[in-house]
Amino acid sequence: MENQNLNVLDEVNKGATMGMDAISIVSEKVSDPEFKNVLDTEYNKYKDISIRVNDLYSNYSSKEPHETNAMNKMMTWYGVQMKTLTDDTTSKLSELLMQGTNMGIIEGRRLLNANQNNLADDVRSILNDFVVMQEDSVETLKKYL
Repeated sequence: MENQNLNVLDEVNKGATMGMDAISIVSEKVSDPEFKNVLDTEYNKYKDISIRVNDLYSNYSSKEPHETNAMNKMMTWYGVQMKTLTDDTTSKLSELLMQGTNMGIIEGRRLLNANQNNLADDVRSILNDFVVMQEDSVETLKKYL
């Protein structure tokens, strides 16, 4: 069970750091001040999850939680650049963020379903909060399509 708790915390932290990375990259292209504020709020939600993971991680390991590596960050940056080459409207930027967020939701739901009885309560709680936060994020981003 210890190992699975660590795996889940690592996955949540990777998802949160990927979300922060993507929002940081997309934010550079945003011209709509309202959308920029929404992205700042979403970034802070991911940051809060990452902080919670870091606080909880020491209960299960003396190491640091896994984050996204430089290659993933570069691929995210490159993907955003290529997909917004001819269209960097708010709608397109919202769509890109929704696609990434949906991948996080799918992975999070898989982890929840596969580990219903295998996780410590605090780990299950943070995983559930992360998935719900992403589901709320998709609903917020839909308004900008």
